[in-house]
Amino acid sequence: MEKDIKILAIESSCDETAAAVVVNGRQVLSNIIASQIDIHEKFGGVVPEVASRKHIEAISAVVQEALDEAKITLEEIDAIGVTYGPGLVGALLVGVQYAKGLAYATNKPLIGVNHIEGHISANFIQHKELEPPFICLVVSGGHTTIVHMKDYGNFEVMGQTRDDAAGEAYDKVARAIGLGYPGGPKIDKIAKEGNADAIKFPRANFHDNSLDFSFSGVKSAVLNYLNKANMKNEEINVPDVAASFQKAVVNVLVDNALKACEIKGVDKIAIAGGVASNSCLRETMIKEGQNKNIKVLFPEMILCTDNAAMIGSAAYFELINGRVSGLTLNAMPNLKLGER
Repeated sequence: MEKDIKILAIESSCDETAAAVVVNGRQVLSNIIASQIDIHEKFGGVVPEVASRKHIEAISAVVQEALDEAKITLEEIDAIGVTYGPGLVGALLVGVQYAKGLAYATNKPLIGVNHIEGHISANFIQHKELEPPFICLVVSGGHTTIVHMKDYGNFEVMGQTRDDAAGEAYDKVARAIGLGYPGGPKIDKIAKEGNADAIKFPRANFHDNSLDFSFSGVKSAVLNYLNKANMKNEEINVPDVAASFQKAVVNVLVDNALKACEIKGVDKIAIAGGVASNSCLRETMIKEGQNKNIKVLFPEMILCTDNAAMIGSAAYFELINGRVSGLTLNAMPNLKLGER
């Protein structure tokens, strides 16, 4: 019987300080997250300098708690995985430098993980039977990408956003209609009270048959709608605005993802990233997937947002494919999917 591979993983790309212990890429022994949402809420978004300082304050305790909950010592860990991009450079540096220190002190392999690959790998934890090939739609505050997963660590980017990510558009619209930060969950909640057909907001479609996304247009359309209503002293129905905006975004996400399945002849689609927890996206994707005989998979909520368990899963597949980073690993805030 092959030896189990235990990975200590660290994630600090934005405003969550996280550490986890993952076995063989799919079994989570611990998944600790120290969130900064309450701190950044008063600023209406993440303040990079504040995030970096909070990571420094939290990281040692979070890593120790992950080891304690897993009932494992640092010496029993086989490798250390860490997010090195994309993300906020100061935040990334905290995690990378801490992981490098641990790897040096314990003489364990260090594995740099692409944050987006981590989100994709969350589905391997949730759905232990999942094997490539499949289509993955990564939707978060910073990323909106369609990926054809051919094999572990072997993928093709089929579509991505040309401007705002979906989650970014959610945050900006939420701020404009007075809901505050974080925008995604708040729009999702209040949209349930509104009429999604009340306002026709635009959907961006490219003439070159591209599966790329653009959400700056729908965001601008919402802002223009609000400005015109204010100029005319018209009452704004916030639930209707939220529901109509959400429908415009979700429809494009679902349409493009299902087109990717058709193009590649794949009958499985996995959704990942913070926006994957959106109830409208889940319901619409499942419904449309059933109509096309495509199985739709989602991670549980805690695996949708930034966490270290997903990084541990991705690190495992990097390790077994022989991809190990040296102690020269550095933060890469603009790291693209597929770059190493």
